[in-house]
Amino acid sequence: MLDLIAIIVSLTALLAWLNHQFIRLPTTIGVMAIALALSAGMHGLSWLGYSALEDYAESLLSQIDFNKLLMDGMLSFLLFAGALHVDLDRLKRYRWSIGFLATFGVVISTLAIGATAYYLLGLFGFAVPFMYCLVFGALISPTDPIAVLGILRQANAPADLELRIVGESLFNDGVAVVVFTLLLGAATGSEALTFTHAGKLFLLEAGGGIALGLVVGGVAYWLMRSIDEYRIEVLISLAVVLGGYALALELHASGPIAMVVAGLLVGNKARKSAMSDTTRQQLDAFWELVDEILNTLLFVLIGLEVLLIPFESELLWVSGGLIAILLVVRFSTIGVPIMLLRRYLGFRKGAARILTWGGLRGGISVALALAIPSGDERDILLTVTYVIVLFSILVQGLTIGRVVSSLLDKPNK
Repeated sequence: MLDLIAIIVSLTALLAWLNHQFIRLPTTIGVMAIALALSAGMHGLSWLGYSALEDYAESLLSQIDFNKLLMDGMLSFLLFAGALHVDLDRLKRYRWSIGFLATFGVVISTLAIGATAYYLLGLFGFAVPFMYCLVFGALISPTDPIAVLGILRQANAPADLELRIVGESLFNDGVAVVVFTLLLGAATGSEALTFTHAGKLFLLEAGGGIALGLVVGGVAYWLMRSIDEYRIEVLISLAVVLGGYALALELHASGPIAMVVAGLLVGNKARKSAMSDTTRQQLDAFWELVDEILNTLLFVLIGLEVLLIPFESELLWVSGGLIAILLVVRFSTIGVPIMLLRRYLGFRKGAARILTWGGLRGGISVALALAIPSGDERDILLTVTYVIVLFSILVQGLTIGRVVSSLLDKPNK
């Protein structure tokens, strides 16, 4: 395992250096693009008869449980780090729109995307049960906070729009995991799909996550307030993430929601009244570094995981159709209410298009797809998910800055 970690970290450092020195794309997109090119090169060599390098890379990657690594490892750090810098007072102003996007928006998108996937897959001869298509709708619907946070900051998006997108992304993945878990249980026949069961699961996961986040964040605040030693306070914040997420898993509460709530509490209440200036600087520096390193590692892994994805050419057409539908559904669930209630909700002109194009999908969708039990359905849905994620990060991620600039340059009537 140590050898594997050493190889991945060393490769990530090299790719980050190459991107910074020569390509100069945003770090996460740049390293993923180079990793994809590297994967394509190994596949090309294998096609020419030199398969040793690709076989070695596949053997290394097969040792990584991507779902467990992200969902039970990296995600807790990344969500806490993202929530740590969100202004809670400003977030409260947009609580209704963010709450709608993170709950009803996910449910509506799950149903619409699931039904479309069922139709398109059947049209191209892929027999995937409708319930599995709904599972796909649940895993591809949430915008990924990991992808959104890093890319939007470099796109110079207005603070209010960035806060809405980030706020939605931080909360909707927790909701989506609950919906995904419910639908996957029904698809595999392990659990019945009833309103009572769904309500109990949502209350336990989401409600438990909020409660746990408040408790863990509150304890961290009390501990930080009682001392003035930045080393210990940084260690406390680290304990919040590791201990809090482990406790959430043990209690069957939503770990992602718990980390967001705890991060908001530490980043706002503790920052204002429990930290000295030195502690604030050191805490911010520590978590910014953790965020950057884990993000970079994650996107390199996404680029390399293509070696393990079973591609079929027909699925590229299905993926293309679903990308278009995904954007249409997002615009409908987000854009239409914004345009109708723009004056009351405080959205600026062009917000609908920015929020639609800025709704990136990332590693969480891939991780959830990998959680589907092995079989033809998993292979098909994993391939489609991967193609959509690549489009989202490489195309939407690289052009969101231009979309923001072009729309904001227009008069705001």
